[in-house]
Amino acid sequence: MQDGWADVPRLFRLEGMDLPAPWEAIFGPLRKGSCDELVVVAQIGQSIDGRVATNGGHNEFINGNAGLDHLHRLRALVDAVVVGVSTAAADDPQLTVRRVDGPSPVRVVIDPRGRLPGQSQLLKDDGIRRIVVTGTHVAPSVPRGVEVLRVPLTSGQAQPGQILATLARAGLRRILIEGGTRTLSGFLAAGCLDRLHVMVAPILLGAGQPSINLPNVRNAKDALRPPVNAYVVDDEVLFDIDLSQQRAMVPV
Repeated sequence: MQDGWADVPRLFRLEGMDLPAPWEAIFGPLRKGSCDELVVVAQIGQSIDGRVATNGGHNEFINGNAGLDHLHRLRALVDAVVVGVSTAAADDPQLTVRRVDGPSPVRVVIDPRGRLPGQSQLLKDDGIRRIVVTGTHVAPSVPRGVEVLRVPLTSGQAQPGQILATLARAGLRRILIEGGTRTLSGFLAAGCLDRLHVMVAPILLGAGQPSINLPNVRNAKDALRPPVNAYVVDDEVLFDIDLSQQRAMVPV
């Protein structure tokens, strides 16, 4: 699904311009939020049985080219990409756009206690804005030029709504929550997502780390049942989940 993509990042940012097929159906809903000024989308790649990694922690081969290209397309369309400190420390991601045409977003790491190593790739000075979100009284060790945004902590954790409000005040409106599982699940449980993109690879892992962890519901009838669209993307399947009706307003 490469045809017609090259001009999509530019057209996406222009009001009143439809994207060429098939991109309008998939990415058009990310242009404008229905709740406030923000659009918050999360993305996760998983196996058919809902795993993001084996019990050994290896997850680099779950999604193939289709899933990786989709992730980079999302990065090319948002203002900022957000990861938690555990994912940043374990995977040392670049969080740049490399597989498709488009600009790289602002890189944000949620680091409540200031433990991310200063030599992490996402903090490297490559001309892209870099932000560390940390606790009010924390002084993280970051390279020159990295912005530090402070939020109050609750039980040692930064709350999704406060993170989004802080990023909005920093001028960031379209935000991608990329990982890891704990961070994504926290934003979902807090009602802080407009959309959730789940890219399912044609693989069964069996035992392994689940893609999402949410509080238990007593009965299936109490489960969240949002509108869902499905798209076949080469040999993988994208589920575009509309969470806008559950989204909590973020005071900006």
